[in-house]
Amino acid sequence: MVTKDMLISKVLEQGDANKIADVLMESGMHCLHCMMAHGETLEEACAVHGVDADKLVEKINAVCA
Repeated sequence: MVTKDMLISKVLEQGDANKIADVLMESGMHCLHCMMAHGETLEEACAVHGVDADKLVEKINAVCA
């Protein structure tokens, strides 16, 4: 289960990385391979990109189910 306090790199390990990446990119996070993705939590990335972290977590967990 994905939580907003997880590092983005760990979020991608919670299921089909391609499907999770699609959800992230649809939310405006196109920098999945940048260095920040390895040290930034999902919540921090959402704050930078103006995305509701709770809604994004719901979407990602739905894809992982």
